[in-house]
Amino acid sequence: MSHLMSLCFGGRFLLPVFKRNVSTLSPLAAAFNSKREKKFNFNIGKSNVGLFNIPQLKEHSGFYLLQQNATHEAEDLVAEAASPNRKRKLVKVFDELSDCLCRVADMADFVRIAHPDQRFCQAAEDACMSISALVEKLNTNVDIHRSLSNVLKNGDSFETDAIDDRVAELFMFDFEQSGIHLPEDKRRIFVELNEKIHMLAYCMVIYHHSFFLLCDNCSLFLSFALDGDNVAVTGLFSDHHNDLVREAAYKIYLHPDQQQSDRFDSLLSSRDHLAKLVGFSSFGDRALRGTLGQSAANVMDFLETLAEEIKPLVENDISAIRDMKIKHGGSKEVMPWDLAYYAGVARHERCQVNNADLSPYFSLGCCMHGLDKIFQALFGVSLQYQEASYGELWSYDVAKLAVVHETEGTLGYIYCDLYERPGKPHQDCHFTIQGGRELDDGTYQDPIVVLMLNLPPPRGRIPSCLTASMLENLFHEFGHAMHSMLGRTRYQHVTGTRCPTDFAEVPSVLMEYFATDARVLASFARHWQTGEVLPDHMIESLCAAKKMFGPCEMQLQVFYSILDQVYHGEHPLGGSTTEILERVQNEHYSLPYVSGTAWHLRFGHFIGYGAKYYSYLMSRAVAARIWRQFFAEDPFSRASGYKYWKQVLAHGGGKDSIDLVHDLLEEKPSTKMLVQSLLNDLQT
Repeated sequence: MSHLMSLCFGGRFLLPVFKRNVSTLSPLAAAFNSKREKKFNFNIGKSNVGLFNIPQLKEHSGFYLLQQNATHEAEDLVAEAASPNRKRKLVKVFDELSDCLCRVADMADFVRIAHPDQRFCQAAEDACMSISALVEKLNTNVDIHRSLSNVLKNGDSFETDAIDDRVAELFMFDFEQSGIHLPEDKRRIFVELNEKIHMLAYCMVIYHHSFFLLCDNCSLFLSFALDGDNVAVTGLFSDHHNDLVREAAYKIYLHPDQQQSDRFDSLLSSRDHLAKLVGFSSFGDRALRGTLGQSAANVMDFLETLAEEIKPLVENDISAIRDMKIKHGGSKEVMPWDLAYYAGVARHERCQVNNADLSPYFSLGCCMHGLDKIFQALFGVSLQYQEASYGELWSYDVAKLAVVHETEGTLGYIYCDLYERPGKPHQDCHFTIQGGRELDDGTYQDPIVVLMLNLPPPRGRIPSCLTASMLENLFHEFGHAMHSMLGRTRYQHVTGTRCPTDFAEVPSVLMEYFATDARVLASFARHWQTGEVLPDHMIESLCAAKKMFGPCEMQLQVFYSILDQVYHGEHPLGGSTTEILERVQNEHYSLPYVSGTAWHLRFGHFIGYGAKYYSYLMSRAVAARIWRQFFAEDPFSRASGYKYWKQVLAHGGGKDSIDLVHDLLEEKPSTKMLVQSLLNDLQT
């Protein structure tokens, strides 16, 4: 991804009728607990403000105007950056150049996958392609590269400070990541490799297949879909009660595919070639420069140390799952297809709580009210529902929130696209639409983000009710959103979540701790119909279920992360990717490799998070330490929340993430600290 684009792309309300324990819903809760009806002809007499309040987007053709305007603005800024007669800091010009492209690219990147009107999707796709081509051209612009090199070497003609210098260095680093410093022949190879990598990644992601088998077994015949005389296996069936069905699905669905294997081999070797072309020893080292992990060697040390430390805890988990399998008539051997199913059975039997019992207490309105209470307590910030203008939204069921500070006013806007609908991607995501930055006139460009989830929509008078995992996902994504809202940075290039991946996940993972804290749950969880508070015994059961089999789940993530590092480490690999999978699994995972399977070919995170899959574990380690040190005693502490905001969230990527961790925790994130933090979390 190019250096600029890589950071641009991070009615009537019905109130429930209570039978007893009558309470009054807040306006925010009422808004989200109401079913929005799709209205027709509601535009009569109203002026279309355009999608996201962008006047050009009253219709899909406006994307062309936006792209053209951005192109012309970029041309002027490029000329200014290359001019010896600049009237302001070079880094300011670069950031404005990045912003003018990001404001189109960020928004178009969301619209192309989420808008229900295919005309808008296609127009947004075209705009993305056009901006991408422009950025590729900028990446080869020797004039602006020379200007930046000169400023970094000799200083700017305008006074700069540490923030200016850091952002300028980040721009240069991204330039060099794109190979601008290479001779022309090697630059040409770099461009070809980059295009090849993007195409291979795209082909692997969109690849879908089903395997078929002739079947005489009645249980299998009834469990899978039929295709003539054959049975089609289209997934892992991880929750199926029949051991044989899960085994068959695992072995058949994850059967090797030579074409996909060839693509993966080519992807890995191309990434390695590209990294070495720009001076790195491996793709992993290229991907990890400037991160919390710092280098592939540091990350591997963290992962291997963690793998060794959690082995005894995992053995206890496997033993418990083995006992549960035997209790239900299964064999003594625990296999990979058993883990999720029997862990779920054990949680249900031991904790005696299920989603059918919990969900009525987690109406979306109550959950949003809970988030609002947390943010008000910690940061003095409230979530305020705003009625959107005609033409501003892409779907009638999207809600707009203003994030308002008690003294500073509006900090930004969050569009909540939370309900499932036909054609909508099945993924929970945070999208930056507009990054925050200081403007020349002293005002601030407010950040705008979209949160996209796939929650069940309200039905009549019944609101959307969440499962425990949906609640956790909602809190996770709002962690990203508040990072964007509270990151009041000078430059949009480093605003909010525009920071290293292994640090960008810290605020979102931290919010998961709030979602599973008994005191927090008790503060907002109410039965949508009766107003009854979530009973203490259900809260205790929910929190206990969350802790069960934590070591086993963590070991799986460690295994994935180590395999990711090996794939993106030293090349040639010394064997096929499947052979390496078998070796790493047998060394670092407690369940055996299953001969004749190749699950790595269907694991999309190796494509999208190449060499960075470890980020979730490292982010969890930091988040666990922050929780334990600042919020475990009082999850509503304003003093702790303010400190966390001002020392971490406010800076976005404007300070080195290692320094941010040190400033808050007064300790740098060493392997010892990170591993101990995770072990403490598992054993709490």
